[in-house]
Amino acid sequence: MTPSAFQKNLLTWFDHYGRKDLPWQKDLTPAREDGPAAIGLEPLRRPYRVWLSETMLQQTQVATVIPYFNVFIENFPDVRSLANAPIDEVLHLWSGLGYYARARNLHKAARLIAARGSFPDTLEELLELPGIGLSTAGAILSIAFNKSHPILDGNVKRVLSRFKAVSGWPGNSAVNKELWAISAELTPVHRVADYTQAIMDLGATVCTRSKPACGACPLNAGCLARLAGNVSAFPTPKPAKTLPVKQLVFLLLSDADNRILLEKRPPTGIWGGLWSLPEFDSMTAAQDWCLSRTIPITAQQTLAVRRHTFSHYHLDYTPLLVQSDNPINFVMEADQTVWYKVEQLNKLGLAAPIKRLLQQSQTRIK
Repeated sequence: MTPSAFQKNLLTWFDHYGRKDLPWQKDLTPAREDGPAAIGLEPLRRPYRVWLSETMLQQTQVATVIPYFNVFIENFPDVRSLANAPIDEVLHLWSGLGYYARARNLHKAARLIAARGSFPDTLEELLELPGIGLSTAGAILSIAFNKSHPILDGNVKRVLSRFKAVSGWPGNSAVNKELWAISAELTPVHRVADYTQAIMDLGATVCTRSKPACGACPLNAGCLARLAGNVSAFPTPKPAKTLPVKQLVFLLLSDADNRILLEKRPPTGIWGGLWSLPEFDSMTAAQDWCLSRTIPITAQQTLAVRRHTFSHYHLDYTPLLVQSDNPINFVMEADQTVWYKVEQLNKLGLAAPIKRLLQQSQTRIK
């Protein structure tokens, strides 16, 4: 199948079956007067909404992203409002979506764009912004500016790996380079915004990870993996790796006013910039920490061990509930430690496991 046939088949499929009512697709800019006559004057999506959606969709499915996107847009309808927002507010609205470096980078990039005065529309300028890589930049340029640039997100990697029967894990640099070359060869000049959305849609709805609907695929006549009868072999899975296990104790300390002690995590790393519970290597270390700060322990309870899995390790954490019999007003470090009542926690940026633990522990604390 030639590149032109690939593009024609995919775009015809998209016209009939592609998704066109996603929240980030609904706000269009006026048609560009300099658009090529061959494609007419097509309205384009606003770059802010494209950038936000593409960032949220990194390693996250559409169904999960939609409610977060809607709330985010309601609170930060444009780049300037996001740039002017406190990072705590941004992280709060991101809570539960995971991979929090995305939110921190969005905030940093929004400030740079607001200071610049306009949204960048070249590959070089976009790649200078934190959190924007080649694929996200390509999506912004093609969907928001109708400029022909390839993309290579997870869905596209799967489609191209199968179509060209590219062996090897896509995370391998050589395989990744080959897939980028294929993507660039197949990306059209005209209708590139629709093409970009179409190939992502195809991977998300037809050429799925398991049980792909090959019979409904507009590319099946030229798909090498299908013709060889081994679609499930592509893309090659990531090499198996045993994740290490890290063990921690989370201190859930409450005082006589039923306030919970929270600490702000460092700005980078796991749960960077979020509010969390003090953590320790052992029960004894947590208890000693309280006593060293003249916090009397009037009651305590150890809850069952829970597991949260990150991309590179398992975290087994044991919640330790400690009750003190008087109000506590010490401050470890300015703006890094706060006392909050459980019912006020919806105002803070909290990692999903911590938020869930606090909610489940609410009746025990009272």
